[in-house]
Amino acid sequence: MTVPKPRLTALLAGPRGFCAGVDRAIKIVEEALKCHGAPVYVRHEIVHNRFVVEGLKRQGAVFVEDLSDIPDDGQPVVFSAHGVPKSVPAEAQARQMFFLDATCPLVSKVHRQAEIHHKAGQHLLLIGHKGHPEVVGTMGQLPPGSITLVESVEDAETMAVPEGVKLAYTTQTTLSVDDTAEIIAALRARFPAMEEPLKESICYATTNRQAAVKAIAERAELVVVVGAPNSSNSVRLREVAARAGARQAVMVQRGAELDLALLDGVSTIGITAGASAPEVLVEEVLARLAERFDIVTEEVTVAIEDIVFRVPRVAAE
Repeated sequence: MTVPKPRLTALLAGPRGFCAGVDRAIKIVEEALKCHGAPVYVRHEIVHNRFVVEGLKRQGAVFVEDLSDIPDDGQPVVFSAHGVPKSVPAEAQARQMFFLDATCPLVSKVHRQAEIHHKAGQHLLLIGHKGHPEVVGTMGQLPPGSITLVESVEDAETMAVPEGVKLAYTTQTTLSVDDTAEIIAALRARFPAMEEPLKESICYATTNRQAAVKAIAERAELVVVVGAPNSSNSVRLREVAARAGARQAVMVQRGAELDLALLDGVSTIGITAGASAPEVLVEEVLARLAERFDIVTEEVTVAIEDIVFRVPRVAAE
């Protein structure tokens, strides 16, 4: 006699997974491979997801951390979705490389905002995480010393800024909406004349995914975030879930990593995925859960995303 599996309700956050910027970046690499053949070089991970990177490697993409790692063989090089300092395309041009810029258009908007503030004679305060590729890229848009990085409320309250210079701020696109609001409030209290961004810097995809994970966390005993530990938006999703009421929130990169012992006594689980994690990895998590449970899924959708970013021409002129 077959013993029936216990029932488990799986709340699926919507939206989740790929955003338009990630989808565009991956397509740029794939189209470059179709047009030019292998190898196509990619500076840094095109997006922060091992599954995606390994899949592109199998197609012929070669990932490097620096342009010096690329031979002068005439093959294309793609800059990642996170953006790069101005010095990188300048070096590529000096070496007469054919390069494709897969920087997310929303990150590019932050770059342009930084330039506008700089031209207006303002010193820029950049709220973000030190060493993250997007932050490195944004700081590299302006001359050294033009930007001060703000990582926390404590930084906002204690950091030194140039005297007698007007201030403006912008943010990394993948931050926690709530954490960033606290940092901005601290900056405003200290620098009431500080100018705000021309447009919201935290991107729509980050905002929507955090709102969706809040909606499932308040109903779930456990929230699983599918994403990579070096993915800022995925890490933020786990943090948001933990704060929003979930008894526990964990991150996994693949379904096989999920420890089913975490499900002891759990009747409702929430599942989401970072903006660089494909839906197939969510399906892996559901398959892993189905080994032990009779799964009933429920989509919890807080926003519909229909944004598409155009893929640029990938053939050399």
